[in-house]
Formats: sequence, structure tokens, C-alpha cells
Amino acid sequence: MHKLLKVVAATTCGLMLSGAAQAADYAVILKTLSNPFWVEMKSGIEKEAQTLGVSVDVFASPSEGDFQSQLQLFEDLSNKDYKGIAFAPLSAANLVVPAAKAYQKGIHLVNLDEKIDMDNLAKAKGNVEAFITTDNVAVGARGANFIVEQLGAAGGEVAIIEGKAGNASGEARKNGATDVFSKNSAIKLVASQPADWDRIKALDVATNVLQRNPDLKAFYCANDTMAMGVAQAVTNAGKTGKILVVGTDGIPEARKMVADGQMTATVAQNPAEIGAKGLRLLVESVKSGKIIPLTEQPKFETVDSILVTK
Repeated sequence: MHKLLKVVAATTCGLMLSGAAQAADYAVILKTLSNPFWVEMKSGIEKEAQTLGVSVDVFASPSEGDFQSQLQLFEDLSNKDYKGIAFAPLSAANLVVPAAKAYQKGIHLVNLDEKIDMDNLAKAKGNVEAFITTDNVAVGARGANFIVEQLGAAGGEVAIIEGKAGNASGEARKNGATDVFSKNSAIKLVASQPADWDRIKALDVATNVLQRNPDLKAFYCANDTMAMGVAQAVTNAGKTGKILVVGTDGIPEARKMVADGQMTATVAQNPAEIGAKGLRLLVESVKSGKIIPLTEQPKFETVDSILVTK
């Protein structure tokens, strides 16, 4: 029998981890399970665990802003007997210390989605076996290129709704989109503002952008949660269908909004495959019996994205 996945909130993990017997060989720490992207990644990990015939415990932070809880969660898991831990850090810096400590204990590590600060990890005498993510610069560029193509020779004013300031994947998407927009003389980027991955904040930011830029033609949003808030702002302004709204991640609700014409497109990632590939590499590393040396570069693998339109 394959062990079912265990999902606990980081706010209660200390109590649960100390009071429950561990049966799994592997643990995975995700950012949160309040976003469908991470729920889909969990599902991919679950299916891959069944395929590989291994047991895995999956944990998550209560929110994408609770850096301390995720750090504490990693520290707690490092004191268990897991052979390997895969983790998606909330920021480049927040898991450097526990990751280094886990590495020094001989725990195999795989980094998912958001890249840990490798320079500081090396200084802390730690390393990871592999890093698996979507090419987020390419994701932002794909969304922006679609907007440029749709606007055609006439071009126009566009805006970017960024994720949380300093978040590596969000910054990469913003940079990819900005680069495409800046290279097209018919496009004018009039605003690029963070909305912290939050739907309500994105609604407010987009409302303000629209008020200041009544001729705006398109929004590129660094995730779908924000894009859905932006779409509401466009609807509130009476401009549905007149302003392009392109999101990122391809979550089910966003796909439905694309199908219904409330959003124009979403650049869909494949979080299930990111999780599955991460677990495969983690299991392979443990079976090899060798921990990656401090001086060796981790494997770097990407999972492609696709553009979803009506």
C-alpha cells in the first residue's frame, strides 16, 4: 500500500511533527495550499510517489507571506529521519539557514520553483542536488509577446502587475515581459507595480492604473490570482473585451475566465510536472547514496509553459 500524502499547515506543524510517528522517507515543503498552483503540484507529487513506490509527507506554509513559519517547518523536518526533502522557498533567502543545516546532516535536498540564494547557501556550507522550475523569464516574455501580437502595428499603452517585490519568480516574469515591451517601439509601458500575488490588491492597483491611464490597452499579470482581480477592475470600468488581460499559471478558475471572455489568456505552467520531476530527482539522489559536494553545481531543469487562449 502506498502511503497517502499528509498535508499540514505550518502554524501547527511543530505540534503535529513532535507528536506523530514518521513513516515516510521523503518530505516536501510547498509555499502554500491556498493557491491552486500548489494544490496541483501536490497532486503531481502524489501521483509520482505512487509510480515510484515511495512514501512522502507534504507540508505547506499557511500563506505565501509567512516566511518564519516555513523556516520553522524546515527546521522541524530536518530533525526527523527523512532521507530527502524537496522545498519551494517563499523567498530566495528565508530557507538558506535550515537548508544548510539539513545538508550538513546528510539529507538530500531538491529545490522547487523559487530558487534559493545559492551564493549564501554555499557560504553557509550547504548545497542542493537539483533545481527544478519553469523558465519564468520565458513565461513573462510569452505573455508579453502575445499582447504585442494582439495589439498589432498600432501598439498602445500597457501595464504589468508584478508579484511580491523581491520574489525571484515574479521578478523573472516581470523582467521577461518588460524586455519584450521595451523592444517594441509601438508599445508604451506606463505602469509596473506589485500586487503581492493578491486578488484584492490587484483589483485596487489595476483600478488606479486605469484611472491614471484611460487609454490603456493591456495588462500582463505575474500570476492568475492577480489577473482575476485585474479582470474585475476592467469589468468595473466597463472595458471588458476592450483591454487585454493576460495572467500566468493556468489555474482552473483563470482558464474558465478565459473561456468566458473575462480574461484574454493565461500562460500555463505545469506545476504537477515540476513536483513530479523534483521527487524523481530526489529519489534518484537518495538511491545513489551520494550527497552532492559543496563545490558541485546542482542539476538545473526547466518545465515548459503553454499559452492558453479562448
